[in-house]
Amino acid sequence: MTVKIWLASLISVGVLSGCASNSMPNETSDFADNVPMKGSELPYSVLRGDLVDGKTNRPFEVRNGGFGSAMTANPNKANQFYALTDRGPNANYTGDYGKGKSFPVAAYTPRIGLFEVATDGSISMVKSILLKRPEGSLISGLPNTSALGGTGETPYHSNGQPVLMDDSKPYDKVTNPIKLDDYGLDGEGLVALKDGTFWVSDEYGPHIVHFDSNGVEISRINAFKNDARDLFHLPAEFQHRRSNRGMEGLAITPDESTLVGIMQSAMTNPNKAAQKGDLTRIVSVNLSNGDTEQYLYRQEKTQNSNSEIAALTTNQFLVIERDGGFLLGGPNGASNAQPDVQKHVYRIDLSTGTPLSTVALSSGMTQDDSHGLMIDGLTLEQYANKNGWDALAEKGIKPVSKHLVVDMVKAVSYPHDKMEGLWVIDEHHLGVLNDDDFSTWSTKGKLEQKYLDDSTVDSNTLYIIKADLMGESN
Repeated sequence: MTVKIWLASLISVGVLSGCASNSMPNETSDFADNVPMKGSELPYSVLRGDLVDGKTNRPFEVRNGGFGSAMTANPNKANQFYALTDRGPNANYTGDYGKGKSFPVAAYTPRIGLFEVATDGSISMVKSILLKRPEGSLISGLPNTSALGGTGETPYHSNGQPVLMDDSKPYDKVTNPIKLDDYGLDGEGLVALKDGTFWVSDEYGPHIVHFDSNGVEISRINAFKNDARDLFHLPAEFQHRRSNRGMEGLAITPDESTLVGIMQSAMTNPNKAAQKGDLTRIVSVNLSNGDTEQYLYRQEKTQNSNSEIAALTTNQFLVIERDGGFLLGGPNGASNAQPDVQKHVYRIDLSTGTPLSTVALSSGMTQDDSHGLMIDGLTLEQYANKNGWDALAEKGIKPVSKHLVVDMVKAVSYPHDKMEGLWVIDEHHLGVLNDDDFSTWSTKGKLEQKYLDDSTVDSNTLYIIKADLMGESN
């Protein structure tokens, strides 16, 4: 199929966000059809190789790697994509200063990588863009303060010592406290614009941050009214994101007018009991005036993860919904294989869901300044958990429609626990990227190598799937 035929098809549906109008290879198959079914691995460097594996008692590699928290097309070159790291290698850890995270590379700077897929399906890194504060200094991946959404995670070094403002001196609550970073990001969503700038969403605030082509912050959006850095604000209820499950996916409409973000799981709105459900939220932000709208997304299983969103048209998007299991057993070995893992890509249509701003406040319904729309004194999360989705529908609230596009386990025997990157290449080719967690894992707070089975180390791997992304309606 020629480029002209592809472009005519794309224009008829409002232009796919993942396709570029220039620099496109003669045929998509020049690269897309040559990526093997088992995927193509991304290149990596070694951040450190001196740590001792908690299981094997042998040194293991912390890899960089890590370019799988989000993925998006380079809008100016069809065989290139951008990929995002999160806050850096980390693991759950409880030390003398409370629950938190072990950061074996505490000075790590979150970054965006530009990658190119060659005609033979191999992948090379073109460049790495380190993320920076507005004045140009490097950000970190360390947690934010509580005023900006921090959930009290204490950062520790791999030796169990807390990360301090000055590690050469003893801890002092006033003069040398634990180091936090209000510019720190745990990036999970990525948008690349035609002008070379980026938007990144994260799990800490959640924050949505605009960076220039060199990775320098331009502006940001979050739900904290007192944050002087903000261009616009998210609805206040987004302050109640579940710890480590913030705005996991970010997209932009094809005309680049509106950001669309999706929360990973049900929010802690208003408490931890509420986060155990299957109601998740999508929010749109008009970039010209800051107007927001919310929609509900219903997960297949409670506490699943929505790990990415990518635009097809103004209203249609692809969404990754997954669990956390390993098909081949993962770090627990092949004897613990999980054949029923869920690694799905759905197509959703925002026009089929109820915009929450349009819901008429009938008896028992109110708008709360902190928790949003409430019914009979319950947040939407609580109400759905208690009464079900049919009861929400009776109140005039319906989730967006969803249709299964790809089951990655059936398609490619997908072996990874995390599926977090989507690259819309054209109507019939979809790129999927895993998060390898810098090839690290932990068991009871002890760091170790991350395996997919008894012997295979997890690595960033690109899969390209043939599928009808637009559906029969188009």
